[in-house]
Amino acid sequence: MGRPLEETELVARARHGDAAAFEELVRMHQGIAFRTAYLVTGSAEDAEEAVTSGFLKAYRAIGRFRRGKPFRPWLLAIVMNEARNRRRSSARREHLALRAAEERRPGDAAPSPEAAILEDERRRALLDAVGRLPEEQRLAVVCRFFLDLREAETADVLGVRKGTVKSRLSRGLERIRKELPDDA
Repeated sequence: MGRPLEETELVARARHGDAAAFEELVRMHQGIAFRTAYLVTGSAEDAEEAVTSGFLKAYRAIGRFRRGKPFRPWLLAIVMNEARNRRRSSARREHLALRAAEERRPGDAAPSPEAAILEDERRRALLDAVGRLPEEQRLAVVCRFFLDLREAETADVLGVRKGTVKSRLSRGLERIRKELPDDA
């Protein structure tokens, strides 16, 4: 067994037809790809289908991937587009379920029952406020804060300029602040 390959090496190999290299790229990014699709569709089933379709499209388009560019934002843009298409075709425009963002991290101390209820109420209020944002602002907030992407990565995923991401984030966060009570 040799050393693990760097992402750039895997991409180069995949561009030359190495299916095992692409499989490794899939393993590296399947978690964030699923979270991305889930945050857009609100459905685990639709997210799985969007991820599968997105990875397939990425595999077919890997030859057009620009060398020197980061792979993850390119891949997430494809997955996000697939998820948007699924969401539109499923007519699930009413609510964006952000349950993936609600998961507790391992190692977190168990809160008291009262604190857990208050925290759950705050989280639900925040998620509801994010879900009511216009799509452009919601997707910017989701990428930046729920998927923990940098502004440049968010811009790449959404296919917009970094300044556009900043303005969408600013407007979205301002709307959320106005909607949430001061103690939330």
